[in-house]
Amino acid sequence: MGVLSTIIKRGVTTDVLELLEAQHEEVDLLLENLKNNIGDRREQFLLLADNLAAHATVEEKIFYPAVMAKETGELLHESVEEHLAIKRVLADMLEKQLDDDTFHAKLSVLEEQVSHHAHEEEEDNLFPKVKKLFSTDERAALGNDVLAMFEELMKGHPSQNVPAETTKAAPLPPQR
Repeated sequence: MGVLSTIIKRGVTTDVLELLEAQHEEVDLLLENLKNNIGDRREQFLLLADNLAAHATVEEKIFYPAVMAKETGELLHESVEEHLAIKRVLADMLEKQLDDDTFHAKLSVLEEQVSHHAHEEEEDNLFPKVKKLFSTDERAALGNDVLAMFEELMKGHPSQNVPAETTKAAPLPPQR
């Protein structure tokens, strides 16, 4: 059982930062499984694509707007641009067969982009700022909203929306 499923099954209020980090870990595991041919490759890829799509959506629609501030604005604008780059690679991959010569190359590029975005930009830079700006209760309330939307999105196949989201970065509200 992954970290994310443990949080979901726990059924308690979850700090949004813990939840997003758990989603990052889940994506890392799916990337590793896909790279190492663990399990059904098609199933692993579709699960990865759906997780990435749902994660980007909850960040763009709930998390980023909620944490937009003078201290986070530059990082958030960079984040939506990184999401756009990730979506473009993912959209290309969704059109490929898993045995296509370029699929593995695109998987490597996707892994690099996701790792940089999730770990270097968000976990190392953005999350510490959010932790200082928002109380435990505020982060917990935000976590509940993010989790609810994520679970709802995962009932379908959110990756089906990715190709339509590759023309421009998601809009962000002005800084407060």
